[in-house]
Amino acid sequence: MTSPLTTSATPPVAVRWTPRLWGTLLVLCAAMFLDALDVSMVGVALPSIGSDLDLSTSSLQWIVSGYILGYGGLLLLGGRTADLLGRRQVFLIALGVFAVASLLGGLVDSGPLLIASRFIKGLSAAFTAPAGLSIITTTFAEGPLRNRALSIYTTCAATGFSMGLVLSGLLTEASWRLTMLLPAPIALIALLAGLKLLPRSEREKDHNGYDVPGAVLGTASMLLLVFTVVQAPQAGWASARTLLSFLAVAVLLSVFVLVERRSPGPLIRLGVLRSGNQIRAQLGALAFFGSYVGFQFLTTLYMQSLLGWSALHTALAFLPAGALVAVSSTKVGSIVDRFGTQRLIAVGFALMVAGYALFLRVNLDPVYAAVILPSMLLIGAACALVFPSLNIQATNGVEDHEQGMVSGLLNTSVQVGGAIFLAVVTAVVTANAPEHATAQAVLDSYRPGLIVVTGVAVAGLLITLTGLRTRRTPQSVVVARSTSLEAERVTVRD
Repeated sequence: MTSPLTTSATPPVAVRWTPRLWGTLLVLCAAMFLDALDVSMVGVALPSIGSDLDLSTSSLQWIVSGYILGYGGLLLLGGRTADLLGRRQVFLIALGVFAVASLLGGLVDSGPLLIASRFIKGLSAAFTAPAGLSIITTTFAEGPLRNRALSIYTTCAATGFSMGLVLSGLLTEASWRLTMLLPAPIALIALLAGLKLLPRSEREKDHNGYDVPGAVLGTASMLLLVFTVVQAPQAGWASARTLLSFLAVAVLLSVFVLVERRSPGPLIRLGVLRSGNQIRAQLGALAFFGSYVGFQFLTTLYMQSLLGWSALHTALAFLPAGALVAVSSTKVGSIVDRFGTQRLIAVGFALMVAGYALFLRVNLDPVYAAVILPSMLLIGAACALVFPSLNIQATNGVEDHEQGMVSGLLNTSVQVGGAIFLAVVTAVVTANAPEHATAQAVLDSYRPGLIVVTGVAVAGLLITLTGLRTRRTPQSVVVARSTSLEAERVTVRD
């Protein structure tokens, strides 16, 4: 008997969106919303946390960095684990751990315990994110059905990231502990619903064993890379500690590649990266999230430190971008069906570049509607187009048994891109910090960072445009005849 959640060989248009399909998607969207929410929500609460727990600035940094370290460092392992041990099982277990860690984070009374709870939450998110994405890509048939599901799913992630600032501003007014506790009941409800609604998935049987050396090397290299990038602004980019750490990362990654090339059941099948669309999706994810995280960081400092806006006022300034993403959730899938992912990603990056460039006009007395709002709307439109399209492009054409692997790889690109470019932007702003900290001098020190953010988005646009050029260039391929040993050379278009 065929489950309503089983992907059939019939055309996607023949599949009806049953209540159970919607329920499955809502459970996965809830988890992704929480992952993104947790990344952004803690930022506004940091001053209150530091005051209440008597934490230094360096300790406060690890409340954010601890989550990023666990999330970015274990995504590769999380994605492959979902393929090998079952997507449903991995997703539900990790979601339960996320709920417990959220509860502990809101109840602890010491900095180290709070940082530990944040690391555990990041670790659990490293398993829920790729498992959730691979459940979607194996449940919804490739084409319009999957495109619509992925557009809704990724819109929830972008909305969670944007709305985290607003919710944090509201909750912090009462207590910072509410920002830590809020995800717990939502995760618990999603877990209970998931037990009922998520399709059962079998473990991969013919996987040629477990790639233990690859898992150890991949996890160690990602953990060390994220740790090095997060610590580099404090230790110094040219310090012996930072340079040696980057050297160690390079060695670990080199050994990892060698192990993966020889492993019968690799953590990452390197052949998947021979696809130009796959490489462009991964690099696009690096540029997209890296530029946005840097922009949000500088904009928050500008609004709170220089303009004197409250946390809630700052959060509301970002609201138009998040609202635009949320409203567009049901439309992006049909647009992808019509124009394809490459064109939408290119248009999105162009809008993002325009939004960042316009923000360079800011001064110490801005008119929000004329100066800040246009940037927010352009960036919101860009997020609505780029993020779903990147997910669709990365997962299209990939076999079901490798969907978790590709999902983990894409999420790793997102998180590592955010960590690297945020550290770069921080270093640029610090290098240009004025000796006499007048408001105008501080604002001037932010501009080089904004230029870096804009440059990263331009790089993402240029990478995407190479895909459009490839699509227009005829390629010669050899097609073997089934009735002869001869081969005829024909010209085809991608």
